[in-house]
Amino acid sequence: MAATESDFLIQSATYLGAAAITVPVFNRLKLGSILGFLAAGVAVGPFGLNLLHQPEGVFHIAELGVVLFLFVVGLELSLSRLWSMRKQIFGLGAAQMAVTGSVIAWLFVMAGVMPAPAAAIAGFSLAFSSTAFALQWMKDRHELNTEYGTQSFSVLLFQDIAVIPLLAAVPFVAGIGAEEGAGLEAGAKAFGVIALIIIVGKFGLDRVFRLVASSGSREAFAATALFIVALVSLAVGWAGLSMALGAFLAGALLAESSFKHQIETDIEPFRGLLLGLFFISIGMRLDLGVIASFWPMVIGGAIGLVAVKSVILYGLSRLMRAKRDVAIKSAATLSQGGEFSFVVFTLGVSSALFTDAQASLMAAIVTLSMMLTPVMYFAANRMTREEDESADGLDGPEARRDHAIIVGFGRMGQIISQVLGNAGVDIIAIDRNPGHIRNAERFGFKVYYGDGARLDILEAAGAAEAKAIILCMDHPDSVNLAVTVLREKLPNVNILAVAHDRLHEIELRKLGPDVIVRETLESSILIAREALLSMGLDASEVEDSIQGFRKLDRERLLAQADHGLDAGRPLLRQLYTRRDTTGKTP
Repeated sequence: MAATESDFLIQSATYLGAAAITVPVFNRLKLGSILGFLAAGVAVGPFGLNLLHQPEGVFHIAELGVVLFLFVVGLELSLSRLWSMRKQIFGLGAAQMAVTGSVIAWLFVMAGVMPAPAAAIAGFSLAFSSTAFALQWMKDRHELNTEYGTQSFSVLLFQDIAVIPLLAAVPFVAGIGAEEGAGLEAGAKAFGVIALIIIVGKFGLDRVFRLVASSGSREAFAATALFIVALVSLAVGWAGLSMALGAFLAGALLAESSFKHQIETDIEPFRGLLLGLFFISIGMRLDLGVIASFWPMVIGGAIGLVAVKSVILYGLSRLMRAKRDVAIKSAATLSQGGEFSFVVFTLGVSSALFTDAQASLMAAIVTLSMMLTPVMYFAANRMTREEDESADGLDGPEARRDHAIIVGFGRMGQIISQVLGNAGVDIIAIDRNPGHIRNAERFGFKVYYGDGARLDILEAAGAAEAKAIILCMDHPDSVNLAVTVLREKLPNVNILAVAHDRLHEIELRKLGPDVIVRETLESSILIAREALLSMGLDASEVEDSIQGFRKLDRERLLAQADHGLDAGRPLLRQLYTRRDTTGKTP
C-alpha cells in the first residue's frame, strides 16, 4: 500500500515538475502554454525519458479537463445565443465535416493506403479538430468572442455533435454488423437524454445551486458544480455522445443563472490543472520511434493534413460570405487533427478496420499537427494584420510628459478627448482599429495606432510620465489586461477605467484601477433625473432620490464583489421600494 502511494506521489510530482519547467519557458518564447504542456508530455512520457507510463489511463482522467473547459465555455453562452448561431453550426460546421472527410478519404484511396471503407472512417475522424486545443488557444489570446472565434466555435460544436454517427458507423463499415434497429435506438437514446438535460437544467439547476448557496459553504458549492458537470457528462456519454458536448450543454443552461460567475470562479482551478494534464497526456502519446522510422510519412502527413483542412475551411468560409481575415484565422486555428480521432483509431483497431501500424501513424500525424497550429496561427495573424484595413501609414504613439493617454477612440473616447482638450490637457489617443483612426482624422483628431492593452505600446506613449491613463476599449478583456500590466509595472500611475457593465465593474475592482465608471450608469441617471423633473417632482426631492440610489447601488456592488451576485438582492428590493406622499413605505 505504502509503495503504491509513494509511486502515485512520484508520478504526480513528475507531472507537476515537467509542467513547471516547460510551460514558463514556452510562454517566455511566446509559443503558449499548450505547446509547453505538449513538450512536457513528450519529454517525460514512455517515448521520451520514460519517467511516466500508462498514457491511456492518464488520457481518460485528463479528459475531465476538456469536459470542465467546455462547461466553462457553455457558461458564456445562452441557449438563445446558440440558436442565433444555428446557421454557422449546421451550415459551415456540417459542410466542413462533409467536404474535409470526403477529400481526405479520397486521398487515402488514391494513394492506396487503405480500402475505401476504412479510408472513409479515417477521413472523417481526421476532419475533427481539437476542441480543447483550439478553444484554449483562442481563450489565451482573448479571441473567443471575436468574429473568427465565434465561427471557429460553431464548427467545433458541430464536430462534437457528429461524434455519435461516426462511432455508430465503425462496426457497420468494419463488417461486424449490429443488431437491427441499433442505430435508431442510439439516436432515440441520445435525443431522450438531451431533452431530459434541457428540461431539468431549465427548471431545476438554478434551484439546486440556490439551496446549496444558502448553506454558506463555498466548498459544498464547488462540489455541487463539479458533481453536476460529471453527472451530465456521464449521462451524455452513456447516450453515445461526446461528454464534452454534455458539459457544454449544462454550462449553456446555466449561462443566464445568477450563480454563473461564482460557478466559473470555483471550477477554474480544477479546469486549468486537468486541461494541462490532458495536453501532457497528448504529448505522452507521441511515439518518437514511429516518427523516427517513418519520419517522411509522419511529417509529410501532418503538413498535408494541416494544409488540406486549412484550404477547405478557408474556401467554405468565403463561400458563406465570411470576411477574408475571419476565414484565414478560422482555417489556421482549426487546421489540426482532434483528440477524438484517438478514440476512433482505438475502436478501428479493435474492429480490425485499421492495423496497429496505421493507427500509430495516424495518431502521430494528429499529435504533430497540433504542434503545427501555432505556426499556422502566427502566419495567419501576420497576413490579416497586414491587410486589416491596412495600418500602413499610421503612426505609433510618441512619448510625452504631463499628458493624458486615452486608449480606445470609440464613442466614449471621442467625447472624453474633447472635454480634456477643451480644458487644455495634452492628449495621446490610441486605437487598434485603423478604421477608427482614419475616421477620426477626417474631423481633425490625431489618433495613434496600437494595441493599448500591451505594456510596450503604453510605455511608448509615455505611460510612466502620464498624469492619467483612461481605458475605454471595446472589449472588457482588453481593459482588464491593460489594468493588470500597468499595475504590475507602474503601480503609481493614475488609471481610470470604463466598465462595460456591472459584472465587469466587479471584475475591475479586484484589479485596482483608481477610478471605475460604468459605461451607461451616468447617462441613465441623467435621463432619470430629467424624467423626474418633467413629471413635476421638486428638484431637491429628485436629487435625494438619485443620491439614495447611488448609495444603495454602491452598497449592493460591494456586497456582490465580496459574497457573489445574490448577496445584493435585499438592497435591490430596496431600490424598487416605492414611498407614499408621507414618506412611508407602503
